Amino acid sequence: MTLRDIYEFMVKEGINADPRGKEAVKKSQARIKKVYQQLSKKQKLDFDQERLANPYSDTRILFGRPDQKVKTILMGIDIEAGELLLADRLNQKGEKIDLVISHHPEGKALAGLAEVMDIHSGILKNLGVSISVAESLMAERIAEVRRKVMPANHSRAVDIARHLKLAFMCCHTPADNHVATYLQKLLDKKKPDTLEDILGILKDIPEYRQAAQEKAGPRIIVGTTKRQVGKIFVDMTGGTEGSKDIFRKLSQAGIGTILAMHLSEEHFRKVSAEHINVIIAGHIGSDSLGLNLLLDKLEKKQKLNIIECSGFKRIKRK
Repeated sequence: MTLRDIYEFMVKEGINADPRGKEAVKKSQARIKKVYQQLSKKQKLDFDQERLANPYSDTRILFGRPDQKVKTILMGIDIEAGELLLADRLNQKGEKIDLVISHHPEGKALAGLAEVMDIHSGILKNLGVSISVAESLMAERIAEVRRKVMPANHSRAVDIARHLKLAFMCCHTPADNHVATYLQKLLDKKKPDTLEDILGILKDIPEYRQAAQEKAGPRIIVGTTKRQVGKIFVDMTGGTEGSKDIFRKLSQAGIGTILAMHLSEEHFRKVSAEHINVIIAGHIGSDSLGLNLLLDKLEKKQKLNIIECSGFKRIKRK
């Protein structure tokens, strides 16, 4: 399996697990292609050509030959200078790492983070929120995130990988799609009655059980253990948190409980005012679960040697 094979496989499976549904992804891609076709020749020079085939701008090959063969991967939730130097040191000790994969985006994938956030609008539409309202609220949030990432030194880690001659890629939204879809289907099937029931279901999942042992497991932040859950919304994909002003619309759409990876203080204050229960599953545990679900599929094609780092724990499922 080559670097390009792994990248394309993760994108394809990200689409298959997209909570919006494959048809919605197809329509979104058609809109991007239409925008590209209407650009001038000069404007097309600045367009990210990968967007025409890959709907997830936060998932990219950052450095390396696409035809490079891969057998051993160093994988972490965050890969920065320390982790790349770790890969180089492990290679010096004989590990023969072919590829370093970060879950969180670096380089141009970090710079393009805001471009995946329209996923939120499609998910909200499926929950019963008017698409015009969803897009209007998300437009403000997308602009906010774009401004936030603009000053970052995006290429630091990529430059280190280049100097160390380490193949480097990131896989963000495809993994997050997997955890979101997996948990939504699981909770729809289990039909928990109370928030305590949801905690019990989560703690039966190895990634969350392990996170709980490290004091980073699932917690209720709005509500109590005996509160009834009502309709559950698993909010775990779309680049980062959505609009802080969407919670009233979610309440009106009948959402009783949100299960999220994380929530900012501003989002917390807004959702509390709408009396929606909130459980935080845990950021790193959720990211590990999404990556593991994706790796389980990948390893059906080829067995790989996965070296864990930076919070990621490899847990295989049958």
